[in-house]
Amino acid sequence: MKKRGIKMKENKYDQAAFFQQYRQMNRSKEGLAGAGEWHELEKMLPDFKDKRVLDLGCGFGWHCIYAVEHGASDVIGVDLSENMLAEAKKKTDSPKIHYLHQAIEDYDYPKAAFDCVISSLAFHYLADFDAICKKINHTLKPDGTFVFSVEHPVFTACGTQDWYTNDAGEILHWPVDCYFIEGKRVSHFLGEDVTKYHKTLTTYLNSLLKNGFDITSIVEPEPAPELLATIPEMQDELRRPMMLLVSARKK
Repeated sequence: MKKRGIKMKENKYDQAAFFQQYRQMNRSKEGLAGAGEWHELEKMLPDFKDKRVLDLGCGFGWHCIYAVEHGASDVIGVDLSENMLAEAKKKTDSPKIHYLHQAIEDYDYPKAAFDCVISSLAFHYLADFDAICKKINHTLKPDGTFVFSVEHPVFTACGTQDWYTNDAGEILHWPVDCYFIEGKRVSHFLGEDVTKYHKTLTTYLNSLLKNGFDITSIVEPEPAPELLATIPEMQDELRRPMMLLVSARKK
């Protein structure tokens, strides 16, 4: 049952063909080391020692495992996809990690239960970021940390999420259109039409500020130097931002 005010994407990750393609992605096979933004996101994470952590849209569980390896006392990973959670459970038998098969918007968010909330590339699938910020602030302890990544508003604005090319297939530019018109976008990803929700940079940052957070860091990550050196197509990632990383603290 969906709660009013927040819509989440269709669950493509439990479709066999789509999931098989997702499993072949670099970040799926290599984990955090294969994620182009990890070299920046890692710097934004807090000291996890003896902390309780909530991971929203935990996927394969890479961040849950990282938190426990760095001292977290208890980690809850929430994801809508049974396939994602099955893979996550294969990767660790740690009694400190608990996975919940649940949509982000349906989690209970108990009051002042966590020291840190993290989320990687999930919130652009939710229509209402403001509502999620309220829930996260409610479930964090005072001075708790909130760190997340999303697809950059420049990346989501047009919706097609593909380069404009000439007749020879050479890249001309990245389209940015309808930037201030927030809402549903449909992009083609791994052979499927996938629903996302475009939000402006203003919406992301002001939602945090008006819901009791101080913003502590903002990063538009460039690819890691080693990826730029070894993967030729990564050079194109310097032409526009693909992701937005934000860390904040509950007041």
